Amino acid sequence: MNRRVTITDVAEAAGVSVATVSKVINARYGVAAATASRVQEVIDQLGYESSLVARSMRSHRTNVIGILVAEFEPFSTEILKGAGAALAKTGYELLAYTGATQSGGPGWERRYLSRLSGTLIDGALIVTPTVVDAEVGIPVVAIDPHEGPLGPPTVDSDNLTGALLATRHLVELGHRRIGFISGREDLASSALREAGYRQALEEAGIAYDPAVVRSGDYRLDSSRSSAAELLTLSDRPTALFAANDISAIGAMEVAKTLGIDVPGDLSIVGFDDIPESMATTPPLTTIHQPIQAMGAAGIAMLIELLDEHPLASTHVRLPTSLVVRGTTRRI
Repeated sequence: MNRRVTITDVAEAAGVSVATVSKVINARYGVAAATASRVQEVIDQLGYESSLVARSMRSHRTNVIGILVAEFEPFSTEILKGAGAALAKTGYELLAYTGATQSGGPGWERRYLSRLSGTLIDGALIVTPTVVDAEVGIPVVAIDPHEGPLGPPTVDSDNLTGALLATRHLVELGHRRIGFISGREDLASSALREAGYRQALEEAGIAYDPAVVRSGDYRLDSSRSSAAELLTLSDRPTALFAANDISAIGAMEVAKTLGIDVPGDLSIVGFDDIPESMATTPPLTTIHQPIQAMGAAGIAMLIELLDEHPLASTHVRLPTSLVVRGTTRRI
């Protein structure tokens, strides 16, 4: 196995002192331009990388931002893409971390932030947290926040309007028996999407019926079970609004198994507009939320906090819109 390149190796190859190499790595003054260029060329040739821990001990900063996600599913992957693009020219690096399955239970983010902060990351984005808790010693921004008490700055999309648009679309197509597969109970986004569903029904003079509402928890397995219950009712819905695309895709799979044609016998609308929504057969009608832009907005807020600048707002809400594809039709 190849030996790890050290700062001493770089100094010897460049014909300078270790102190000079350290100045170049940390962009300090006192090194001639030609010397700095030679040192950087050697660093590139040897593939030298300074230790994050060593860097933090010297400067008390790592220039690394962490992103904590429960799991690498489509929504969090799109957040990561947006965050990575936003960091491209900032000088910060990105560390993605998932630990919910290992640690289990609410509050796993707080425990892992305590371990990572100080020596590995300077700040963090937390995606769909189980709790909101800013008392971790570093700046934190939450994306799709928890429904609990006020905590760190947050980024979300206009969930209420999105749900209104989804349900109104189904009403306008002539549907009156509209089922709903809800999201994760502890997230504000889920509560707002259900509120939008209810509001659109009320606007249309349709009574809310808990018999056609089931929890999908934003998960594929849960949504499949919920869809199976709804689609085997004696008076089953003619349309479903699912609180995220994964739940809508699960409902489409169940409908196919039951011999229910989408959209001939059943219209379905999702929420998120993840890339997978365009790959279904037929392509999924959904609510677009700018997920990558949410990741970028979270990064922008976090960098402002790291630079000790006051935030213009501690809450960024991005717009949503209806994307009509092939899973809805008039009855």
